[in-house]
Amino acid sequence: MKIKELREWSSEELRTELDRMRRHLFDLRAQAVTEKLEDPSMLTKARRDIARILTVQKEKVLTTAAAAQDAGKVS
Repeated sequence: MKIKELREWSSEELRTELDRMRRHLFDLRAQAVTEKLEDPSMLTKARRDIARILTVQKEKVLTTAAAAQDAGKVS
């Protein structure tokens, strides 16, 4: 998952994907505990994807807040 793709998604799509990735990470952790996880690097990839989604969500909040603040100064 690329950050450029995520920036094009709506807030609702990001929230849905975040929920899906968190469930996926939970499943991967369960597999790791039962020693059925084939590729341990999948845990790292899932955590990084979650971090990317959270970063994009934070960027959207900050740009919205900055735009609202700029609009308040102009009028």
